[in-house]
Amino acid sequence: MELNLPEYDHKVKQREDGSWAIWDRLRDRWVALTPEEWVRQHFVEWLITEKGFPATLMGNEMSLTQNGIARRCDTVVANRTGQPLVIVEYKRPSVNITQKVFDQIVRYNMVLHARYLIVSNGINHYCCRIDYETGNYSFLKDIPCYSEL
Repeated sequence: MELNLPEYDHKVKQREDGSWAIWDRLRDRWVALTPEEWVRQHFVEWLITEKGFPATLMGNEMSLTQNGIARRCDTVVANRTGQPLVIVEYKRPSVNITQKVFDQIVRYNMVLHARYLIVSNGINHYCCRIDYETGNYSFLKDIPCYSEL
């Protein structure tokens, strides 16, 4: 599956049942290789290798509770003090990035209060910066390096 991201040499294997799995370096385990997971693994690798995001401050499938309902963020990146800084939501390449996708990540952010929200389907990537002092947000032209956050 071609993405608008560099190619990386991911560990992939076929399971005994015929399904495929990919190694998730953040979760330190094999996970089912779905189209969304393919996007996640490429995007995480890109954030680490190209944008300088520290893998030690990143987590995939991070649990949170919102209004008594358990939810999971695709990727959460913390700042150096452990507070959520970035939330990333992934979709498979065939899914268009719509307002509904942004509504989903905003709901997660009502709990986490991250400063940056990123949405990607592997083809299109969007980054939004939230200014909590003014209550405004702005879309950035590029996803910043970790050192610029």
